[in-house]
Amino acid sequence: MNQSIESKGISHCSIFDFGHSWYELLTDDEKILIDIHSVSINFKKGETVCKRGAFASHIFFLEEGLVKVYLEERNKNLIIMLSTKNNLLGLSSIFDGNNKLPYSIATYTDSRIRMIDIQIFRQLLKQNSEFSYRIINLLNEKTAQIYGRFFSLTQKQLHGRLADILLCLSNRIFKSRSFDLPLSRADLGDLTGMSTESVIRMMKEFKDDGLIGMNCKQIELLDIARLERISEFG
Repeated sequence: MNQSIESKGISHCSIFDFGHSWYELLTDDEKILIDIHSVSINFKKGETVCKRGAFASHIFFLEEGLVKVYLEERNKNLIIMLSTKNNLLGLSSIFDGNNKLPYSIATYTDSRIRMIDIQIFRQLLKQNSEFSYRIINLLNEKTAQIYGRFFSLTQKQLHGRLADILLCLSNRIFKSRSFDLPLSRADLGDLTGMSTESVIRMMKEFKDDGLIGMNCKQIELLDIARLERISEFG
């Protein structure tokens, strides 16, 4: 049953879809300015959009697709968040003194991203107070999401971390109890701070306990209430 859910659990793999609310606060002239100084680029599944440490020249608006925002150090990755369409990325680079990207972005599915000139974006922040206030709210939402990720990764046991991610994928990313997962088990490991082997073992435990159903890449959450309890008590 492909049914949308609204989980009671606290899930922190992504922020909610805010749509075009920031764009609607711009004047007609400001929208034209954005349109002139931006370009939409199509990325195939698995492509890198930007690399951590590169000079920040654009703000990224995800028009279609699913991407991961992550940190990479040597051979290890930590996924900070997943992002679906209608989300702005790269906002942490808009302020003076921070002209480099603090993270990398790569696609999980074929995606379309509008790249907006960062200087134009800064100009609009200075001249449009309602637009600035909306961007501050978005930054606060992202900060709260990262705090939640930090707590989950450092204070919860393996079962709680995996339950967190499964609930978030269902509630915030796919908005359904049943979904085809484009993430590999290694990606789930990067999301939960676990090894790939631990993810595979834990997914099997969840399946054997009747918490989830699995068929190839399709996953169905069978017992939301129990997953929420596991997430809550970690």
